[in-house]
Amino acid sequence: MTYQEFKAAVTTIADDMQIADYELYYTEGDSTSVEIYKDEVKGYSVEEELGICFRCIIDGKAGYASTENLTRQEAQSLVQRAYENAASIESEEVSLLHQKGDTYATLPENADVRPTGRELTDKALALQKEMYAMDARVTDGTQAYMAYSRQKYALYNSNGLDLEDQVSLAHCYGLALVADGEERYDGFENKRGRLQEFDLKEIARKSVEDATSGIGAGSVPSGKYAVVFSNKTMATLLATYASVFSAEQAQKGMSLLAGKEGERIAADFVTIVDDPRYEDNPVKRTFDGEGVATYAKNVVEGGILTTLLHNLKTAAKAGGKSTGNASKPSYASVVGISPFTFYICPGEGEQHTDGDRMGDPEELFASTGEGLYVTEISGLHAGANPVTGDFSLSSRGFLIQEGKKGAPVKSFTVSGNFFTLLKEMEQLGADLDFVNGMYGSPSVLVREISVAGK
Repeated sequence: MTYQEFKAAVTTIADDMQIADYELYYTEGDSTSVEIYKDEVKGYSVEEELGICFRCIIDGKAGYASTENLTRQEAQSLVQRAYENAASIESEEVSLLHQKGDTYATLPENADVRPTGRELTDKALALQKEMYAMDARVTDGTQAYMAYSRQKYALYNSNGLDLEDQVSLAHCYGLALVADGEERYDGFENKRGRLQEFDLKEIARKSVEDATSGIGAGSVPSGKYAVVFSNKTMATLLATYASVFSAEQAQKGMSLLAGKEGERIAADFVTIVDDPRYEDNPVKRTFDGEGVATYAKNVVEGGILTTLLHNLKTAAKAGGKSTGNASKPSYASVVGISPFTFYICPGEGEQHTDGDRMGDPEELFASTGEGLYVTEISGLHAGANPVTGDFSLSSRGFLIQEGKKGAPVKSFTVSGNFFTLLKEMEQLGADLDFVNGMYGSPSVLVREISVAGK
């Protein structure tokens, strides 16, 4: 059966069972990916997936059931399972379905032409070749990856909602390995967006430069340092602590931002935005996991927490409205909360007489004078606590000497607290960049951070 046929069957069954409040959430997608190692195809994958979740509300309790088998018999079983699951819920929390009445944005027409497997393979081989050509020290272990995927999201409920979004994107990365004597250094660069806009030479250059920049890295003494976090490093920290902006976590007592709306939580020049249709993100959405219309919002504005992120349940509990941030990581997931494109707004940067912005993060180096430039952090799963905000992370980067980027350094640990970090930011760069296409930040200067080195 098609999705439309299955939807009609489920609707009939739910009506026959006198289920008044229900919802169907459907996803389908396909992806092709290729990985290159030693100028040969190391891995090639073609995947297709689809799934549907039926959620019904009985006496205020939500029951879920999901399937990948779209048959008439499975439609009957799906509704019955969800009904029985709702009856077994003991929680006192009331679940809700969204009503009609929202105004939904229209996504721009997708003009992408789906690449063939051969085209993806040729692109990946070309990227691999570019990395080897960048530097004679590039060695075996260097890898290139290229992928293209499409996804459809659909939501239908008994209140009359019938919505659909379709997204597609290409993704590639270069992982360069360089040899310097017996030592090996790796570097990474990735790109998401439209395949035809990928600059393979630039991706190769950045991945190789990332690897070679660590050659000869030394150590640093322990102490307090002025630190510039690179844009991607700060974006990684924001991704790690994004859950603290969730009203669900706050209402469970797992976020220190609970009850802080309207209060200052960051430096007065810090604004953090959640934008489901951010211009440079190819994965744009018009509705969330409950069918609420999505919209751009300043979660933090001028250092003030303006709102937490809500779905229908948390908004009702707080006496407000959903912010359109209900999420379903997969079709079978229960409704949670997540941002879309979540980023710290960049600073404006200084201007030259010709009107161009001064390159970043050089402007921050000049303000720092002496300190550290942190370009990579690791150990996030064990070294970062989203509840307390504390972190202690293995890092690498560069010295900042006399206002400029100096020698590479490695094997030091940066320790602090995310909530304190937000308040003690001293300057933002103008070099906004993203990790995972979803979390973004410019480079950030913090005047004092604890560092454990040699």
